[in-house]
Amino acid sequence: MRWTTAAVALLVVVVAGAEASRSRAEKQLGLNRLVNKITSPLSSSYAELKEAATNYDPAAHDDHFSDGGAAAHHLVEEIQDHHVLEQHHWFSLFNTRQREEALMLVDVLLHATDDDTFFKCAAYFRERMNEGEFIYAIYVAVTHSDLTSDLILPPLYEVTPHMFTNSEIINKAYTAKMTQTPGDFNMEFSSSKKNPETRVAYFGEDVGMNSHHVHWHMDFPFWWHGEHIDRKGELFFWAHHQLTARFDAERLSNWLSPVDELHWDHPIKDGFAPHTSYKFGGEFPTRPDNKAFDDVDGVARMSDMIITESRIRDAIAHGYVEKEDGTHVNIDNEHGIDVLGDLIESSVYSPNAAYYGALHNQAHRVLGAQADPHGKFNMSPGVMEHFETATRDPAFFRLHKYMDNIFKEHKDKLTPYTKEELLHDNIHITGVDVTELKTFFEDFECDLGNALDTTETVPDVKVTGHVARLNHEPYAYNIYAHADHDETITVRVYLTPKYDENQIPYEMDDNRWGTILVDLFWVNVHAGDNNIERHSYDSTVVIPDRVSFPTLIQKAEEAVASGSELDLPASRACGHPERLLLPKGNDYGMDFWLDVFISGGEDAVHDDLTENDHGGTHGYCGIHGQKYPDKKPMGYPFDRRIPDHRVVKVPNHFGRVVQVFHDAHHH
Repeated sequence: MRWTTAAVALLVVVVAGAEASRSRAEKQLGLNRLVNKITSPLSSSYAELKEAATNYDPAAHDDHFSDGGAAAHHLVEEIQDHHVLEQHHWFSLFNTRQREEALMLVDVLLHATDDDTFFKCAAYFRERMNEGEFIYAIYVAVTHSDLTSDLILPPLYEVTPHMFTNSEIINKAYTAKMTQTPGDFNMEFSSSKKNPETRVAYFGEDVGMNSHHVHWHMDFPFWWHGEHIDRKGELFFWAHHQLTARFDAERLSNWLSPVDELHWDHPIKDGFAPHTSYKFGGEFPTRPDNKAFDDVDGVARMSDMIITESRIRDAIAHGYVEKEDGTHVNIDNEHGIDVLGDLIESSVYSPNAAYYGALHNQAHRVLGAQADPHGKFNMSPGVMEHFETATRDPAFFRLHKYMDNIFKEHKDKLTPYTKEELLHDNIHITGVDVTELKTFFEDFECDLGNALDTTETVPDVKVTGHVARLNHEPYAYNIYAHADHDETITVRVYLTPKYDENQIPYEMDDNRWGTILVDLFWVNVHAGDNNIERHSYDSTVVIPDRVSFPTLIQKAEEAVASGSELDLPASRACGHPERLLLPKGNDYGMDFWLDVFISGGEDAVHDDLTENDHGGTHGYCGIHGQKYPDKKPMGYPFDRRIPDHRVVKVPNHFGRVVQVFHDAHHH
C-alpha cells in the first residue's frame, strides 16, 4: 500500500473537469448515510448510494484511481473469491487478516481521485464487506484523503454504540423499539462499589476519551505506508504518556495510589468485567482478579514478551538501536525517543521489527486474550483488542505505565538540561493569575439508535442513553511577563499534582514525569510589560464536544435540501475532550503545581503559529499532514531528570500552587 497525498491531489486536478465535485454538505450527507445503521442494508431512500451499491463496478473505472485501479481490482477479486470476512462478525484491528482486508478498502478509497468514485466505491463495498472492517476503513480514509478533509466524522459512540454501552442498556433499547416506546436509559459504569477502580471509571469509560484514543490511532496508524508522518514515534510516546499521567492524577483525587506497572511474570492484579456485548460475537470476555499470564496461541509466549522487552532495554543501555542491516542508530539524543516510540509500538517505521518485535501491539493482544488464551471456548477478542474499548480496562493503564517506564529509562539516561539551556533571557515572568478552577459531573446524552437493527416497515423510535461525565467551569489565566525587546515566544503550561497518596509533597524530580500539558501556544510580546491572557477553550491540547450524529444528519440534510453551506465548523476528531482538560479536584481543593515555561519563537516550526492554531489539537495530535509545531522535545523541560531544582529557577519559568475544587452538588 503506497500512496501519497501529493499524487492524489495532482490527479484530482486532472480529473476535476470530468467529474463535478460535490459540496461539503453533499459529501457530509453521503458519509452520514454510509455509516448510519451499519448492520442493515442501505435504505432505499438513499437512492444514489443504493444504486451505486447495486450497479457500480469499481473495477471498471481505472482512470479514476491514482494507482490505475490496482487496489480496486484486488479487493473485488478477494470478495468474488469469498476470501474476506463475512458480515455480522466481530472485527479487530489487531487480527492480522482482518486488518489486511480493512486496509485493502483504505487503499481503494485513498486512491480515488474524485468525489463520485470515493462515495460510489464506498457504497459498493459497504454492502459486501464486514461492517467493522468497513467502518474502520472509511473513518481512516476520510481522515487522510484530500477529498474529504473538511468532513466531520460522526462520533463512533453513536455509530457503533455496542462498543461503548453495557448490554443491559442495549437490551432496553431493543425493547423500546419492539414496543415502539421511546426510551432514555441511565448508563452505569462496569464495576460495583466494592471495586475501588470504580472511583475512576468515569475517566477510563468516558466516551470522549475513548473516542480520542481510537482517533489518535487513526491519525497515526502503526501500519501507515503513506507520506512520512513527522515525529510519529515520539507522538506515540507522548499521547500515551499523557494519558497515564492524567489517570494517575485522577487516582490521587479519588484517594487511590498511582498505577502499578504490569510484569509478565506476575499475575494481573485487577480483573475486569466489561458488561458489554458485541453486536455479533457474544459477550466481551471477563478476566478475574490475580490472573497469571498465559501464553496465547498464535500470538505470543510470555517468554517472547520478556525477551522483546530485554532487547529494547538493552538498546537503551547501549544507547543505540541495531538496524536490520547491522548498522546502528544512535538514540542518546533528543530524537532517540522518536526511534524508541516506533520500536515499542512497533509501527512500520521500526528500524528492526524482526529483532525488537512489537511490544505494544502484542501486549494488547495478549491481555485481550487472557480469558481464553488457547481458543478453547471460541471467545471473541477482549476489550484490550480494540482502541475504542481498551481504556475501560484498568490493565490498559498498567500496561502503558509499564511501557512509559521503559521510555523513562531512556529519558533518564540523557544529560539533564543546564541552566544556560533553559534560560531565555529576553523574558522575565513576574506573576500568573488564575480564575477559580472547578470540576463537576454533568449528565451527557448520546443517541443509541444505531444499536438497533432497522427495517423499512417498522418505524424508528428515539432511544438515548445518559451517563455522568466530568467537566469543568471555563477558566482563564493571565501571565505577566516583562520583555526586553519585541519577539514571538513559545509558552508551555503544565499542571502537576503536588502531593502523593500519603499527602507527602513530591520532589520536583519525582513528579516531573507526572506533569500534564494543558496548553502550548505562541504569542507576540512587545518590549516592556505584557499581560498574556488565555482561556481554557483556547488550549491546543483539546477539542470541543463532538457534534452528535442526529445533529450531523439533520444539518447535512437541511443544507443539501436548501442548497446552502453546511453550518458546522470543521473539527478534528483527534484531541483530548475540552471538558477533561482539568483533572478532577476535591471538596477541599486539590493542590497542583501550575508551571509556565517560556522559550523563544525559534522553537516554532511554522511561521504563522501566532494567528493559526492549525486545527487546535497539536499538543497531543500534531498538525495533520504537517510537521509537529514545536521543535523542542515533547514534555520539555520536564522530559529529563532535574537533579537540582535550582536549575529550573530561571526568569522565564514561573511555578505556583493552584487548587482544583470539585463541586459534588452541581446539576
